[in-house]
Amino acid sequence: MWRADLRLFRSTPRLALVASLTASQVGGLVPRSEAPRAVTSPSLPAVALAGGGAPTEWVTRARQRGRPCVPVDVPASSHEFFFTRAMYSGYRRRGFGRGSWAIDCPEADQHFLFGLRRMTNIDAYDGEHPMRLDDPELRKFPFLYMLEVGAMALSPPEIEGLRSYLLAGGFLFVDDFWGDWEWLNFEQQIRLVLPEYSIQEIGLDHPVFNAFYDIDTIIQVPNVGNGRWGGGTSEKGGITPHVRGIFDEHGRLLVAVHWNTDLGDAWEWADDPYYPIFYSNYAWRVGINFVIYAMTH
Repeated sequence: MWRADLRLFRSTPRLALVASLTASQVGGLVPRSEAPRAVTSPSLPAVALAGGGAPTEWVTRARQRGRPCVPVDVPASSHEFFFTRAMYSGYRRRGFGRGSWAIDCPEADQHFLFGLRRMTNIDAYDGEHPMRLDDPELRKFPFLYMLEVGAMALSPPEIEGLRSYLLAGGFLFVDDFWGDWEWLNFEQQIRLVLPEYSIQEIGLDHPVFNAFYDIDTIIQVPNVGNGRWGGGTSEKGGITPHVRGIFDEHGRLLVAVHWNTDLGDAWEWADDPYYPIFYSNYAWRVGINFVIYAMTH
C-alpha cells in the first residue's frame, strides 16, 4: 500500500496546510471490492487556513464553533464511511444533552474528516454523525468514536446496544481521558459490555500502526490549553500515553483505547496558529491508520 506523506507547517500569520502528493499516493487506498478510481484532486493546495485564504469548508466550520452536536438523518448508503460519534449517558449529565460525549463536536469530527478525505480516496461523509448506543441503526456504521469516558455511566440498553454492535463487527475508537480514576471508570464500564475479553497493550509491531502511515512512537497529545502555551502535555496524573485494545478470540480488534492523550483536540484546533501542528499531524496519522485498519479487517 502506498504511503502518503502529510507535511504540515506554520506560516505567517496563520497556519498553512500543505501536502505535496502525487496522484498515485492519493489514490493508494482502494475500497474493498472496487476497482481503483480516478483521482481528480491529486494535491492539497497550499492555502492559509484563516485570514482570507482559507478553504470554504474551514471558514464555514469556524463559524459553527460551539453549536450543538446533533444527530443527522443521512442514509448509510450515501457514503462509504461515516465518522460516527457515540452518544452515551454519563455521571456529569444524565441523558443526551451536550454532555461529555459531545466534547469537541462538531469541529474535531469535521477537521478529522477534512484530512481523511484529502489524504485517501475514501468516500466519507464530511459532517458530524452522532448516534445513540441503543439505536438499532448503529450497525450500519462500522466505525464508532467515543471520548471523555472517565465519567461514562452506561444504561442497560446502552450496554446491550454497544455489545451487540461490537460482536456484530463494529469497531470502537476511544480517546481523550486521563489518569487512574478515569481509567478505572472506563474499565468498569467496558467490562459490563465485554466481560469475556481482556484489555491489553497494542504493540507498535501491530499492523494497525502501518495501515497507511508508519507510526513507530506513541506521542502524548496535549489538550488545546497545554498545547498552546507550551506547558506539560499531561493532565490529571496521566503521565504516560497508552494505546490499548480489546481483541476477540479470533484476534479481531474490537476496541482501541487511547488513554492519557487527546487526539480530538489536535484535530479540532488544527487551524489554530497557536496549537502546535506537530500534534495535529500525528493525530491525523493515528486516526487515519485506525479508520483504514478497522474498515479492512
